Amino acid sequence: MMGVFIINIFKRLAMVMRLSVKFIVIVVVSILLIISAIVLFYKPTYAVYLNDELIGYTSDKSGLQAKINTYMESGDSDGVAFAQIDSVPEYELCLLKKGIVTNEDEIYAKVTENGTKYYKYYAITDDKKEKYYLENFKDAEKVIQELKEKDSNNQSDLAIVEKYDTKTKKFTSVEKCVAGLYEEKPQVITYASTSYGDTVSSGYTDLGISFVTPTTGIITSRFGSRESIRSSGHRGIDIAGSTGTPIKAVAAGTVVTSTYNSSYGYYIRISHGNGVETLYAHCSQLLVSVGDTVSQGQVIAKMGSTGNSTGPHLHLEVSKNGVLYNPQNYVY
Repeated sequence: MMGVFIINIFKRLAMVMRLSVKFIVIVVVSILLIISAIVLFYKPTYAVYLNDELIGYTSDKSGLQAKINTYMESGDSDGVAFAQIDSVPEYELCLLKKGIVTNEDEIYAKVTENGTKYYKYYAITDDKKEKYYLENFKDAEKVIQELKEKDSNNQSDLAIVEKYDTKTKKFTSVEKCVAGLYEEKPQVITYASTSYGDTVSSGYTDLGISFVTPTTGIITSRFGSRESIRSSGHRGIDIAGSTGTPIKAVAAGTVVTSTYNSSYGYYIRISHGNGVETLYAHCSQLLVSVGDTVSQGQVIAKMGSTGNSTGPHLHLEVSKNGVLYNPQNYVY
């Protein structure tokens, strides 16, 4: 009796197993059929969204994103250093009918159309002022090197600055940069100091400001000339006229001297900033005092013949950092 019971149990287990296997086979076959149907009619792809708006489909998510990353890192044209985009795309895996074509190029154009490109270039500065622009560092470095080899007077004030901007600059060739930046060193001759400034330069330097003519008259003695009235080269120029002729400040500045001595007679010295000063001597009358701020063209004195003078005239001096320069280079 027991044996019959055990046999029946095994028969039932065998039946259950057969049914289970059949079920598993049916499920597997069904899954395979579904997968085959999907593969036959659909392809896995990605829907691409920009600001929650569907802008297309791509089957190459990594390739498309790599292209967008390259655009942001280095732009898509020469001279562009990098680019910024307003929004990055989002991807969602989906199934797309095989007849529908993906549009990676359109997606890329849509993502980058409002991008901001930043161009990289190099500025050559002189005394921290941008003078010229070059496309690459190698050329900028060459400009500096050539100016050092030429012993340009401003070589210590030159620098290369890496710049980024949303607009391109007009680039200058190395040769034109060197020609435009080169400054010949002044030929300096030492004379005995009379009141201020120990050296005289026969060269030209950019003072950084523009002058107006200080008075009317005729130039009777030029810069550096040697005459019986003085023991050394002339420190400025003499402009002869009538006593009382107005004398104007050649540029705006602050009066640092307004006094009398035996050489200059009544004279005024004005500081214009950055080491630039002008001096007006042999006046008959001084109209400003030390500390006064004067504007360009303001009448500051009247012509006379005081001090070491042979007739009414204005003695005008121009200096920068104690070095005297020819006034005719700046006012006539």
